Amino acid sequence: MSLFRILSFLFFFLAAGSSFAQIRFNSGSAFSMDYANPRKFEIGGITVSGAQYLDSEALISITGLKVGDQINIPGDQISKAIQKLWDQGILGDIEVSATKIEGSYIFLDFKLTERPRLSKFTFNGINKSNADDLREKIRLIRGKVVTESLINNTRSTVRKYYIGKGFMDVKVNIKQERDSSLANSVILIIDIDKKKKVKIDNITFDGNESIPDNKLAKSMKNTKEKRFYKLLTTSKFIRSGYEEDKQAVINKYNAEGFRDAAIVKDTVYVGDNGRLNINITVDEGPKYYFRNITWSGNYIYDDKYLSSILGIKKGTVYSKDILDKRLNYNPSGMDITSLYMDDGYLFFSIDPEEVLVEGDSIDIEMRIYEGAQARINAVNVSGNTKTSDHVILRELRTVPGQKFSRSDLIRSQRELAQLGYFDPEQIGINPIPNQADGTV
Repeated sequence: MSLFRILSFLFFFLAAGSSFAQIRFNSGSAFSMDYANPRKFEIGGITVSGAQYLDSEALISITGLKVGDQINIPGDQISKAIQKLWDQGILGDIEVSATKIEGSYIFLDFKLTERPRLSKFTFNGINKSNADDLREKIRLIRGKVVTESLINNTRSTVRKYYIGKGFMDVKVNIKQERDSSLANSVILIIDIDKKKKVKIDNITFDGNESIPDNKLAKSMKNTKEKRFYKLLTTSKFIRSGYEEDKQAVINKYNAEGFRDAAIVKDTVYVGDNGRLNINITVDEGPKYYFRNITWSGNYIYDDKYLSSILGIKKGTVYSKDILDKRLNYNPSGMDITSLYMDDGYLFFSIDPEEVLVEGDSIDIEMRIYEGAQARINAVNVSGNTKTSDHVILRELRTVPGQKFSRSDLIRSQRELAQLGYFDPEQIGINPIPNQADGTV
């Protein structure tokens, strides 16, 4: 607060160490305060001065004080009232004075300076596209009270936006200019100097004994070192991409059997040459292997057949990624989910549960819910403006009355794309299962 005082009687600012202090009120009379024996007053009146655009009665209500209240001088009721006003974030200066004292009655005036309100804002130093993006992010609204918090949040949002784009040294300066066309209003001028994008010089790792630096760095697709021979590789630092790449490092470890691997510290700093250096410290943890894999809830297929489809043998390096592919979607071969869903078991689900971790070995129980076979009830087409629906329907391998098949669904989508009528990325197939009657 630029001015946080109670004129005429606020005892906090009087000579420290004295038991008594002389305070002169507006009337010119003197009142002797004894800090050891505060004097009790009854509030005889409360006024507000200086507030041109705010409701005086509402402001008095915010203070929590009212005519007839008993207050102590010295005491903390006044300071609490000031704090309540200040917490609203709409005032710049607050002064309190005792306009008069009549016997045991005290009359208070709160002199307030209102903060200005926003009339408009402009950007300097950036293009229209960036300005449009920032308007959506900072969400400044005309008429909003301009506080230090608003200024700081706006500056922080603009900086975060450009740092996310690789401009690590961006400078943001926000100025207020009085708007002469509107009372108590200001224009915010947001000056932005993006500077140059910061390049990455070196990426190093500590704690990695099993996987070398170059392999870990290679797993980072968005964050690359600047090398003269890598002409097509960007070395700009993008914070969001870097966060993704830290997870990619962990994924690399997980794929190699280090399921407990973690990044314990990472440091991004500017070197003497003005480029960024990145150091990542990892805790690899132990390397794990699959041991016993058992099945439960399966009645259609026996354990041996399911294990042959899964294709993970005892002693195989533990990898959740491989396990997920073999269970749910294996682009290079059969997987457990396809086995069931291609035979109509649309409601099938499987939950791999780690039942025992012993030393470097992990036992997995595959908990299966097979459900009933589902049949196709109806096939509907929406969003087609290129050709007749029957042209689309005749290309589909999904026909009402037949058993549901995930493979047929995938083939149907692929063959629709080959017709050339539609953007392949916009073709969506949305199964709507009805478990109650076993249809889709």
